[in-house]
Amino acid sequence: MSRMTSREATNRTALAVATVIFFMWGFLTSLNDVLVPHLKAVFSLNYAHVMLVQFTFFGAYFVMSLPSGKVVSRWGYKQSMVIGLVVAGAGALLFYPAAALPSFGLFLTAFFTLATGITLLQVAANPYVALLGPVRTASSRLNLAQALNSLGTTLAPKVGGMIILSVAVLGAAALAQLPPAAQAAYRARQAALVQGPYVGLAIVLFVLAAGVYLFHLPALAERTPDRAADDPSFAGALRHRHLRLGVVGIFVYVGAEVSIGSFLISYISLPGIGHMPESRAATFVSLYWGGAMLGRFVGAAALQRFDPRRLLGGVAAVAALLVLTTMTTAGFVAVWSIVAIGLFNSVMFPNIFTLGIERMGALTGKASSLLIMAIVGGAVVPLLQGVLADRIGVQHAFVLPLLCYLYIIYYGFRGSRIEETAMVEVGG
Repeated sequence: MSRMTSREATNRTALAVATVIFFMWGFLTSLNDVLVPHLKAVFSLNYAHVMLVQFTFFGAYFVMSLPSGKVVSRWGYKQSMVIGLVVAGAGALLFYPAAALPSFGLFLTAFFTLATGITLLQVAANPYVALLGPVRTASSRLNLAQALNSLGTTLAPKVGGMIILSVAVLGAAALAQLPPAAQAAYRARQAALVQGPYVGLAIVLFVLAAGVYLFHLPALAERTPDRAADDPSFAGALRHRHLRLGVVGIFVYVGAEVSIGSFLISYISLPGIGHMPESRAATFVSLYWGGAMLGRFVGAAALQRFDPRRLLGGVAAVAALLVLTTMTTAGFVAVWSIVAIGLFNSVMFPNIFTLGIERMGALTGKASSLLIMAIVGGAVVPLLQGVLADRIGVQHAFVLPLLCYLYIIYYGFRGSRIEETAMVEVGG
């Protein structure tokens, strides 16, 4: 009994360490939502062009997920998390020269490097948390860790809004009236607002990497089946229908979540919607991510009792209705219906992820890499919504997240069910 108690205590400590990492990458990811309107103004970009920020950031998930899976296979979960934190710290440091020039291209390089580190953290930390205890409570543990991730996403827009959006930006017309030298000086001052926050974040990431390296985390192995998988490759993993559809589920979920977060400040500040300054609109981004945090704490408890498939389908249905509401209303109703989606987004990622790797046995690591790769939806969907927004307006462009939630409804109720005849049985 004492041995079991000691092991459970070690797992709880390891979970606490992992949740700090979840917090940090949530903070870094959500800070993009503040930089999108800032860089749009600094470099006089349209919606499609400024969404290259999210395209580059989340595109790194697609490019770097499989290499990250190989790093985890070779170095293990702990060392991979250390490497991920160091790479993310290096990416944060790149924001300093990007702002000093200023150069939008170098900003994109910084975003890609930062996201490369976060990709490795995701590939290592998500399955690590899922394996820190019984299979039946894996979704609950991942919801709890994601709740701390959401705390980071909640705080970042508020902090970033106060620092980065504290100075009003000039419109394209007003900027064009300034002499060339004044325009260059203005852009340099605006870009420099991001230097301090990102240098500070780099220091925190390096300190956290050192802490994880020195901390004793239990070594975990993937739960293996009674017999080896017939095909231990990525193609072999994709033969399982619930994983294939789960990859699509992660793609559309992250795409919808990031699209909404990316457009919130611009959307809520519109005259017909919230009619407020962007610095104040940033507060609503914090509420959007705060809803996700609250929902994940509630979800961690609810998933001890409720079927994750039905819960996933149900919250996706509510999210779809809220998107439809904000598209067809104005003012107070339009603002709060879009913000409330964060609450129902809460349990989607951890549920899709754990349902996707369910009973994958020796293929769990590869399944995790494929699911994390699908986070590239955060690159593709916002860019497509940016193109739509330039053509049909920001409000009507939310039809894209609506379609994403409709798919998640299907995955929750039907697509996530395991085909027993094709599944390798897991022992014990």
